[in-house]
Amino acid sequence: MSKISSSQSANALRVLAVDAVHHANSGHSGMPMGMADIAEVLWQKHLNHSPQNPEWFNRDRFVLSNGHGSMLIYGLLHLTGYDLSIQDLKDFRQLHSKTAGHPEFGITPGVETTTGPLGQGISNAVGMAIAEKVLASKFNTDEYKIIDHMTYVFTGDGCLMEGISHEACSLAGTLGLGNLVILYDDNDISIDGKVEGWFTEDIPERFRSYGWDVIPNIDGHNTDEIDRAIQKAKSNTEKPSLICCKTIIGRGSPNMAGTAAAHGAIVNPDEIALIRKELNWENEPFDIPEEVYKDWDATDLGNSKEEKWEKTFEEYAQQNPELSRELKRLISGDLPDGIEDSIYSFIDETQKDLPNMATRVSSQKVLNVLGPLIPELLGGSADLTGSNNTNWDGTKEIRADDFSGNYINYGVREFGMTGIMNGIVLHGGLKPYAGTFLTFLDYARNAVRMAALMKIQTILVYSHDSIGVGEDGPTHQPIEHLTSLRTTPNLETWRPCDTSETAISWLAALENSDKPTALILSRQGLPNFERDRDQIHSIKKGAYILNEPEVEPRLILIATGSEVELAMAVVEEVKDRTPIRLVSMPCSERFDQQTEEYKESVLGKGIPRVAIEASQEDWWRKYVGLEGQVVGMDSFGESAPGSKLFDHFGFTKKQIIEKLGL
Repeated sequence: MSKISSSQSANALRVLAVDAVHHANSGHSGMPMGMADIAEVLWQKHLNHSPQNPEWFNRDRFVLSNGHGSMLIYGLLHLTGYDLSIQDLKDFRQLHSKTAGHPEFGITPGVETTTGPLGQGISNAVGMAIAEKVLASKFNTDEYKIIDHMTYVFTGDGCLMEGISHEACSLAGTLGLGNLVILYDDNDISIDGKVEGWFTEDIPERFRSYGWDVIPNIDGHNTDEIDRAIQKAKSNTEKPSLICCKTIIGRGSPNMAGTAAAHGAIVNPDEIALIRKELNWENEPFDIPEEVYKDWDATDLGNSKEEKWEKTFEEYAQQNPELSRELKRLISGDLPDGIEDSIYSFIDETQKDLPNMATRVSSQKVLNVLGPLIPELLGGSADLTGSNNTNWDGTKEIRADDFSGNYINYGVREFGMTGIMNGIVLHGGLKPYAGTFLTFLDYARNAVRMAALMKIQTILVYSHDSIGVGEDGPTHQPIEHLTSLRTTPNLETWRPCDTSETAISWLAALENSDKPTALILSRQGLPNFERDRDQIHSIKKGAYILNEPEVEPRLILIATGSEVELAMAVVEEVKDRTPIRLVSMPCSERFDQQTEEYKESVLGKGIPRVAIEASQEDWWRKYVGLEGQVVGMDSFGESAPGSKLFDHFGFTKKQIIEKLGL
């Protein structure tokens, strides 16, 4: 029996938030003070977790989507026994601390995902819930529910205003994710004031229309109501649940509670003194009474739950040795043996027969090799499966009544799709990939950035990569998008020129365990080039010599994707008068990681360079220098057949030869 009240336990969260924000003179106190009671009930009575092992696989996932309230989760982690000290809380928002301004995955033990850009935590949580369902369908037996956990989300008005919340929650309802519960902090306040001026929709009806179970009108400061609501939500295994909790932002602040002023930092010493009086909290800043620590400590309970699961898993493994070995492999993130050999064998076969082929089709052929070998691949597309070629012969779509498949129809939800994929990766056990047109990267851009920031293995498939899209016009023709991807830290962008390079691109994506990968694929057919063994193995280095003249080159052409074909045509046309080295550079990020010796062996020294790519041209200056030239795009495209557009914008053999004076 607890020796202190629930309100006292919740007040510990409130004062820690106030103390940390005041100490940093920066942060957000209002949300932690408003949601403290909800957090106390969820973490004390419902959340299955193990503070000494934050990566216990069958733990419940907790996502703080309204990430500006980061001191709430830091307080929870500290009090329940995670490796987060009181000094860490004092270091809130300081350089290299474990308590960053917004929660960051990989920095703070117990933080499941990086949140801050509102709404994305919700999409991540949907991905986590999908992952749990898919893995449960593959590994659970009638006797053993070895994968059996919930995903809980805290969210506020801001998250639900963001469009990504609509995308993700709509799909969650369609898929019947009964293992997902959102607790909505309905406080009627955002930064600009009372939301009644810009956010008046009926949230319960909105979520009911998605197919959710909605539990409305819960007093977010009444622990019994909150407890009953969570129990009800957990009992509905057929639908995701939304618990609407009416709360007071900044609860406990006599002069700021319920106002927009409470959203940000409460740092006025007089008000803080009044808060302590209001909460009957007599301790000094960062001083938590021992009885409060004892009440919150979840170490023993977490160890007990984990040990019970481990014992069950041992029994499961004895009866299901193959399944248990496979699950352990998936949890570890290791690829099955022989993937690299399979890729190179595929390339060898490709070299025997070299038909023209769009790289989106090449990608599908690679998936037909990889799919049977890597059961953890979970594909998808934003309603463009037939165009992205992201399915393969063994594709089976998941449905609300059957999660045993390996493919998600995301619908036209590019942002939601990418956020969901991030959540699937973060959950562990699966390797998601999904596609859309490259130009629609714009819709998903921040989720791509978050994947790179978190250093996670999200595989992004983008087809229809240039003005070669043709008649669909400039709305569908990417220009600046490759530059956007290539300048994103910790992201690899591969734009292969043919089937062999596409296969290596996929291999790189599967081996990039600490970063996302973007695969950029063509709509139009492209030739497949013959290569020797050294050239094939050099593809993996990001750039290599595809064609070397018999004499010292006087010019180096650098190209990617569909423009490699064009560059090769130029080389062949002028070879008798101008010896040219052709460098294919499918991945500049990978090439930049090579030794200086290798980079010089490819790009030469003192030899003029020209880059050819039907995208934004300025980016290529880093390789050609101010003395070099770029044949690229400095405008948007037009609507016409692709061949006509390449001619119109100067991407023909004749035009390039004339431009370069060859």
